[in-house]
Amino acid sequence: MRIALFALSILLLELSLSSPLVAQRASDLNAAIDADYKDHLWPLFDYFHRNPELSLVENNTAARLAKELRDAGCQVREGVGGTGVVAIMTNGPGPMVMMRADMDGLPVEEKSGLANASTATQKSPITGQVVPVMHACGHDVHITSLVGTARRMAAVKDQWSGTLMLIGQPAEERVIGARAMVEDNLWARFGKPDYALAFHVWCGGEAGKLAVSEGSPYAGADAVDIIIHGVGAHGAYPHRGKDPIVLGAQIVLALQTLVSRELPPRDPGVVTVGSFHAGTKHNIISDRAVLQLTVRNTSEETRKLLLDGIKRIAENLGRAAGLPEDKLPEVKYSESTPPTINHPELAKRLRQTWQQQMGDDIMMPDAFVAKHRKGMGAEDFPFFTTNPPIPSVYFSVGGTARGDIDAEAAGGAQVPSHHSPFFKIEPE
Repeated sequence: MRIALFALSILLLELSLSSPLVAQRASDLNAAIDADYKDHLWPLFDYFHRNPELSLVENNTAARLAKELRDAGCQVREGVGGTGVVAIMTNGPGPMVMMRADMDGLPVEEKSGLANASTATQKSPITGQVVPVMHACGHDVHITSLVGTARRMAAVKDQWSGTLMLIGQPAEERVIGARAMVEDNLWARFGKPDYALAFHVWCGGEAGKLAVSEGSPYAGADAVDIIIHGVGAHGAYPHRGKDPIVLGAQIVLALQTLVSRELPPRDPGVVTVGSFHAGTKHNIISDRAVLQLTVRNTSEETRKLLLDGIKRIAENLGRAAGLPEDKLPEVKYSESTPPTINHPELAKRLRQTWQQQMGDDIMMPDAFVAKHRKGMGAEDFPFFTTNPPIPSVYFSVGGTARGDIDAEAAGGAQVPSHHSPFFKIEPE
């Protein structure tokens, strides 16, 4: 967490200083962060970790975050886009720089073995059931770092000029919180920032190290449902029906050709069928099947190709099965987020600033990051930065001890992943 605070404070000073940040000033900043961490930020992190809350019901988290930001000298507005928090620190003329931290936990029972492991439960706003809740993705680190950044920037107001916009965002885990805040007239009410920053603690990276890409650190994602309408029949008389399970199986297989045969080989994309539900009994041919898909991309062109292809394949296989036009498979789109694309010049500038102030070895090797971040995870941060376009950078902060990473590489215990009940981050 301390390296995140140092990195964030350096970036904000770099973006708002009229003169270059000098080594002595950076050294003083680091010492102040160490002192604040011991006295204030560690107890605050401990509180957030013990008391996680689910997406859209982060009420106590938002209230505590708002109080901390007010105490740091910000003007704070709560209830933006639901439970969202917006804090403004104005300090004369200059650029407005936005920093976002996500607040929500996950419906996971913590088994990390930590002394401050969460035992919290909460009523799910989705199912209505009481479920265990855990900060299994590091959002407790993010919001604590937001507070620490506000406290540091308030303490050095004589060294910068401009405006900070600090955002506590709800419901990142459901990729709907950023959009909700923007649709609640965020920019009209508080102003449009000149730059936007966000970071994520990463279990795959060494604690105390940073990583930043000049490209797309996170993919865009769409949730797609395919509803297949069949004609029910007795399992012993399949000729009297239209089997939606057989049709669904054909659709699942055909969808794989979108990436393997239609998407250019060097363009990343994913079509995963995560759920296939149909039928009730051994000898009954159902009249309905439902497929649930996640679709990932890093460009609007790829997104269009994949989504159009899903609809084309589903409908035409329905026609091939002999279904009438009014019974063709339905394709529905729900949760969606654009890809996170870093502004290349800004990312390069920030990388250089970190290396100048903290040394070249502060950055994780690019080869290491490329090897260990081959997936297509998604984020809803780009809802803040896409329309209207705002130059932005999303970076990673390592969260796992070097020894644990080396042990995994040597065939030892695997580092617990994000969203795992065993997930734990080196908070310092």
